[in-house]
Amino acid sequence: MKKFTHVNASSIDEAVSWLGRYGQKASVIAGGTDLLGKLKDEILPTYPEAVINIKTIPGLDSMREEEGMLKIGALTKLHDIAVNPEVKERYPALSDAAHRTASPNIRQMGSVGGNICQDIRCWYYRNSYNRFPCLRKGGGRCYAIEGDNRYHSIFGGSVEGGCYAVHPSDTAPVFIALGAKIMTSKRIVNAEDFFDVVVGGTTILDEDEIVTEIQVPAPTDDQRSAFMKFALRSSIDFPIVNCAVMINESNGVVSAARICLNAVFVKPYRAHKAEEAILGKAIDESNAEAAGEAAVSGAKPLMYNRYMIPIAKALVKRAILACKNRGS
Repeated sequence: MKKFTHVNASSIDEAVSWLGRYGQKASVIAGGTDLLGKLKDEILPTYPEAVINIKTIPGLDSMREEEGMLKIGALTKLHDIAVNPEVKERYPALSDAAHRTASPNIRQMGSVGGNICQDIRCWYYRNSYNRFPCLRKGGGRCYAIEGDNRYHSIFGGSVEGGCYAVHPSDTAPVFIALGAKIMTSKRIVNAEDFFDVVVGGTTILDEDEIVTEIQVPAPTDDQRSAFMKFALRSSIDFPIVNCAVMINESNGVVSAARICLNAVFVKPYRAHKAEEAILGKAIDESNAEAAGEAAVSGAKPLMYNRYMIPIAKALVKRAILACKNRGS
């Protein structure tokens, strides 16, 4: 690794000040499970001059229920979310997603803020020493379009010219399905609006902005949630496809639904057609399958990732049925 200035921020304001001073030449570190690998492999065209450590900011690792919502500090460890009894009971999709993220050791290190802000995993983008200067690095092309695209978007690309690298987070689709809000050092935004496709990033965060808290509305009595994930090595891998579902069921039919897939598009994919397909209907095998079909109706797979379509369809179906089982 190359030399850089390391700063232990003692407050949010101090962290923001350092980020403003260095601009694009600074990186934020919390758990470090994503950033350190990028630095060691030198995958980016430029190396940071400063790394701002926010683990030293007090109060960002708390988790509490107040004001009708679950408030999760950005530095809360994924392990702590996964094993929390209250989260398991009232927010099962979130508990399951945190539990299914990476390996036990990484869950003990990785923060929930880092999980939603993590960088893409495309192997062209991640190749050492910036061997492939792709679109997401400000280069001229997406190498995956004509190359190895087994784990890339099945719903089209983004960034001018077409980047097909998917968003890899397990917790991101849950926060969208549960209608969460993301609090930063500048603003509060809906989780669905937090993610973006930009050169050098996956979120709407400005250079001098950090995530401070995630706010998840408390579930109502008629609300159920579920998370499903398919990965090659189920205990440690990033998702091939994952899916989060939140359903309100009243008088035996679905009165509201939010369904979000991830690892299938350049940012978490809200499956509106699947929501419409299940709305006003009973949760049963046939209706859940129809919702799965609707979820992938707009798919535009590349040469080698067509297999992801039936996986996505199956996960939507299973997640919907899991909501029924949890409510029975």
